[in-house]
Amino acid sequence: MRRLALTAVLLLWGGTVLAIGVDPPLPDPAQEARAQALAREVRCLVCQNQSIADSSADLAGDLRRLIRAHVVAGDSDAAIRAFLVARYGDWVLLKPPFEPETLLLWLGPALLLGLGGVVLWRRQRRPGPPPAAPLTPDEQARLAALLDPDRP
Repeated sequence: MRRLALTAVLLLWGGTVLAIGVDPPLPDPAQEARAQALAREVRCLVCQNQSIADSSADLAGDLRRLIRAHVVAGDSDAAIRAFLVARYGDWVLLKPPFEPETLLLWLGPALLLGLGGVVLWRRQRRPGPPPAAPLTPDEQARLAALLDPDRP
């Protein structure tokens, strides 16, 4: 019975090690809501396809604290985004702006899909191989001998 209790305690305690560290909430609920909303818009630079709000990486925690410090300092959301973009580039935003530098990022999937469609369309229009010429009587006899070795 003691082993079972000890095992249960260790399993429950071990699971907390993997939990995402929770940042202490800001005293003002409006500022806390802004900080959380901004954290959901910023890409984790380690995890790459995850926001810093969902990431447990140390760098994501640092970025969350940085955003909270800017919110407490009274910076606007646009100023905070501009600061992060100046520091890490447009890639840090989960939804980068539509600009000439990010044009390929926005239009790339559509271009690849269109290119794939053109390739498939051209392959469908391509004529098939020409029909094979019929076998001559000599070739038919040789084939029959190869397929049926018991035949004279």
